[in-house]
Amino acid sequence: MGRSEAEQRIVDGRAWSDFCDGLKAAGETVLRAGTPATPLDRAEGWRYLTRLLRAGLEAQVEFGDPRYPGLYQLSNETKKIGNDNPDSHYLNTTISGSHEYRITGRRGTIRYVTLGTKAGGYDSDGDMRPTGQLDGDDIEFEPDGSFEIRVSCEPQPRNWLPMQPGTTQMVIRQNYLDREKEEPWPMRIECLDPGAPDGIDPETFEQSLRRTISFVTGTANKFVDWMERYSAHLNELPADDQAECQRAGGDANIFYLQSYWRLEPDEALVVEPARIPRCPYWNLQLSNYWMESLDHRHHRIHVNKHTAQYEPDGSVRIVIAHDDPGARWPNWLETTGHREGGMLFRWVHADEHPPVHTRVVKHAELASL
Repeated sequence: MGRSEAEQRIVDGRAWSDFCDGLKAAGETVLRAGTPATPLDRAEGWRYLTRLLRAGLEAQVEFGDPRYPGLYQLSNETKKIGNDNPDSHYLNTTISGSHEYRITGRRGTIRYVTLGTKAGGYDSDGDMRPTGQLDGDDIEFEPDGSFEIRVSCEPQPRNWLPMQPGTTQMVIRQNYLDREKEEPWPMRIECLDPGAPDGIDPETFEQSLRRTISFVTGTANKFVDWMERYSAHLNELPADDQAECQRAGGDANIFYLQSYWRLEPDEALVVEPARIPRCPYWNLQLSNYWMESLDHRHHRIHVNKHTAQYEPDGSVRIVIAHDDPGARWPNWLETTGHREGGMLFRWVHADEHPPVHTRVVKHAELASL
């Protein structure tokens, strides 16, 4: 039996050569007009592409078969996408509305958990449109803390996470308030009707490589586009387009305020929510130009409901500054050597969404404010 064209491209190496050429072309995103050209920003841009490549290979090659799903992390401490939340323990999986799935697990100590199914993808149409969501507060548990969730297009009794025929993936968010003390919920997923043995298929492997390159290029360009849009309200934190955030894969319980910050060496940005509403969680984070959260393993680049220090009247004042402003500003966020980047304020499941005020001041003025 003769080889198909797809098999021949694998055998003679054309599939690999095209993959490498596509990865090289993805570098044009880093060099787009308007992107920062400092050595730090460019180095982070090239590193960003390597991170997206790792994430894309995980999603498209290692865990790309919806008949044999596994939970992996598209974002974590060293892979970062779209203002990833430093407080989130993300889990992702490739699924399909053509199948049914079961998630099993046990309740951990993290209090805010959501599971959301999505359609589309950054590798295809550039979106991750919501097709269903189940919140941790709505899950029914067994006496020992274990649970089972059915994932399907057809309604199921008890714990059901809806899909639609076009569903392609799932995102699970678990938000720490105190990363040192809280434990994520352990989970696993299985397809209930795989219908075929697992294994690599030479006929379709090149498609997985192509989707990986599309993911790298599509993701990188998408968030450079967003930063260009945010530049219209530099150093402010207005409400974002919530529908656009949901189409990009956001959590339906989150109200997003996103923007672009830029500070000269002698400047600082003071951030003051009008008030703190009732909510299980809120946070403010800093990111670089590529919308990767700054290094939260070694620097204080975000603050949340638990870690913030409050004023006697319950208000919060946060300062973003290149240098430590002193004890009068305990909610200091470090810029870690960056002159500019992205920032995101989240209200999560809040009963209202107060505005968040900002003002640029001279660093020397902070001691007297």
